[in-house]
Amino acid sequence: FREIVSMESLRELYRIGRGPSSSHTAGAVRLGLACRTILGEEVKKAKITFYGSFADTYRGHGTDKAVIGGLLGFNTDNVKIRESLQLAQFRGMQYGFFTGEEGRYHPNTLAIEASGKNTTISLRGASIGGGQIRIQELNGFPMEAACLMDTLLVVNKDSPGVLANIAITLNVAGYNIANLRLARTKREGDVITVIESDARVDEATIKNLMGVQDVLRVISMPKF
Repeated sequence: FREIVSMESLRELYRIGRGPSSSHTAGAVRLGLACRTILGEEVKKAKITFYGSFADTYRGHGTDKAVIGGLLGFNTDNVKIRESLQLAQFRGMQYGFFTGEEGRYHPNTLAIEASGKNTTISLRGASIGGGQIRIQELNGFPMEAACLMDTLLVVNKDSPGVLANIAITLNVAGYNIANLRLARTKREGDVITVIESDARVDEATIKNLMGVQDVLRVISMPKF
């Protein structure tokens, strides 16, 4: 028999990207775009620190252009990535590149401190090959998110019943939770709940989640 392959599945198998290396360019774009999505506004200032092989080759492989392109909101197939450094300056974004050493990190790791008009965040992630990424730390919280599924990042208090109420709210709205992980730095502090769902959660449900007691912030990250 002949198997019919959809265009969507082909895109998943063969990600189109700019640059000589999927890990050093496409993955870096996606990390920058993830940071921009979580920030939720235009990036005004960014400090990018490269580790491992990123630190050794980021200029030659265009990793600097790639991550800035992502911070500008470009996806991996956008030809404007080639001119992203100039475009960032034109838009008034201040940015700086640094290198660091940390033997515990994945060889293709970068950290971003990004500020907009109202918000500042810090993010660390790795490009693990084939354009795929892992977000490994957000605002000091160890976590894991791959951005291959529609994802919610729920910042909430570490108090009894919060997780159950989050799950109930999603269930009532008809959403199926595919994966759920918690990240916290101490007991009874703040928690980042990472929820991967089978479909993008709509704005009305996000508003309802914000109404759950002890939920502080809800960030929607569509798969990309």
